[in-house]
Amino acid sequence: MRILIVEDEIHLAEALTQILKKNHYSVDAVHDGQSGLDNALSGIYDLLLLDIMLPEMDGITLLKTIRSKGISTPVILLTAKGEISDKISGLDYGADDYVAKPFSTEELLARIRAALRRKGEVLPEDALKFGDIELNTSNLKLTCKTKELKLILKECELLELLISRKNAVASKEQIIEKLWGFDSEVEHNNVEVYISFLRKKLAFLHSSVRINTIRGVGYVLEATE
Repeated sequence: MRILIVEDEIHLAEALTQILKKNHYSVDAVHDGQSGLDNALSGIYDLLLLDIMLPEMDGITLLKTIRSKGISTPVILLTAKGEISDKISGLDYGADDYVAKPFSTEELLARIRAALRRKGEVLPEDALKFGDIELNTSNLKLTCKTKELKLILKECELLELLISRKNAVASKEQIIEKLWGFDSEVEHNNVEVYISFLRKKLAFLHSSVRINTIRGVGYVLEATE
């Protein structure tokens, strides 16, 4: 799961980034509203943590803009304790939830999990199932029947993405943006390498799940009988 933090208090943004990474989220952080808008419009994020008082563009305007452009990514507002009117405006314009500063780590993580559940996505600590395989993203273990092996982080993230797409094709561009970030310089052959690694591990497990290449488009998981 990839989360965008839009917060102008740099120390808070850095602290949130570290907390979320420790909880197995991929994180990008920006410190002004315009940069937040540019990143949010990419559509690669599973959730936004959005401060209201931001330079260049305030959080409510950013929220209104992405909703007007059809971006349905869950948004949790980060608000000051007394900003009741801003909370109401945010919820009216499509925010999914809010937390008042200062907030506890446990509360924030719980609200993130709840927002992702409402979106219908799987959560990082859940066991993901597809065909005859089960992927545990908290310990990176891939299981098929009685066999089990451990993936490296990028393999796990890639397989999680393919499972979450269900029967939809994931393009190389989408994979790069999701796994390495919007402004990454990673090339297509990096994706091909990790696809090859995953195929070998699925074969080792004697799984019926296959990663099919759709030429010129991308990759899709298929569970064969």
